[in-house]
Amino acid sequence: MAAHAVIAVVVILVAAGAVGLGFVAGYEYKTSPANSPAVVENSTLSVLGAGTLNTLFPQLASALVNETPGISSPTAAQTYEGSLDITTAISSLGALADVAAVADFRLIPQLLEPKYAGYEVVFGATPEVLVYNPSIAAFDGINSTNWAEKLVADVTTGGNPRMAVWNASTDPNGYNEIFSLELQGLLYNGSAGMFYNALYSGAAGTPAVPNPATTILEHESQAATLLHTGTVSAFITYRSYAVVNHLAYVAFDPIVGLAANNSTALSDYAKLTTTIVASSGGFSTVVPAPVLFAITVPSNAPNPSLGAAFVHLLLSPQGAAIISAGGAFVPIFPGWADDPGVVPPVLAPDVTAPPGWASAFLP
Repeated sequence: MAAHAVIAVVVILVAAGAVGLGFVAGYEYKTSPANSPAVVENSTLSVLGAGTLNTLFPQLASALVNETPGISSPTAAQTYEGSLDITTAISSLGALADVAAVADFRLIPQLLEPKYAGYEVVFGATPEVLVYNPSIAAFDGINSTNWAEKLVADVTTGGNPRMAVWNASTDPNGYNEIFSLELQGLLYNGSAGMFYNALYSGAAGTPAVPNPATTILEHESQAATLLHTGTVSAFITYRSYAVVNHLAYVAFDPIVGLAANNSTALSDYAKLTTTIVASSGGFSTVVPAPVLFAITVPSNAPNPSLGAAFVHLLLSPQGAAIISAGGAFVPIFPGWADDPGVVPPVLAPDVTAPPGWASAFLP
């Protein structure tokens, strides 16, 4: 691939404040998740999770409840929202949770450690894909090579619904969707702005503005409903969301889908940056990285043993079966702990240090 200059791209400003990853799939698992940790009876498991985990994590919570006498995990104790909202809730708003899971493995070390968390465990990978309405003629013949052209043709055709986009300052999928658009342009058209410019405006160094003629800013938790009701015609999201909601989607090239971690992919990722609004109100720069989901037991967790039990189950063969059903996630075992020496004893057999390429993205 020809060399390209570094391209700075900005993302949404909020007013007011597997394919090529080589993960280990084998297990040496010796104990029941429910029997290992010292879980206090009559405890309630509280969960803060990325919005796209709102189907899979309740299944895991139910499995833990069924295997562990005297605990519960009602819907009211589980909140699923943008990953940056989650870190802000914990660090700035005093939110309490036994586990917190995010859609970008860089967020816990960057925004919660060391004060609000002592470690993270990367537990799964799921690439970006394009979810679309197959009844729209513009998407006929769509594939991993032409999806961006089809998308632009769709949203620029009069009468067709717009593309849903997400708030990049609260949801990693918001900046990942922009990276996927730009990487598609780089790999197939030689220009990062080829497709981005049809959907966003804004000069380098300034906030990107979704084009109101072609996009609509929405909450990702409502994405499936928006597609089914015809409010939107397509959106970029994680494969896990498409799978659990039984939506039509097209897979991307592994680099475009932020699934690859080889030298070519890492070189291409290094050509792009994006700017989001941090919780402090200032700007923060983000670079592309492979999509990896991570979890922690916050330092102020009401029931840290119960939180560890949940992570233990997540990393078990039973947990892997739940999150990998239908190809939603590629489970990672042993999980990648940024500091394996400080995880609870029950998790010690379940984790290992991250590979070098992943560590390079961490503080």
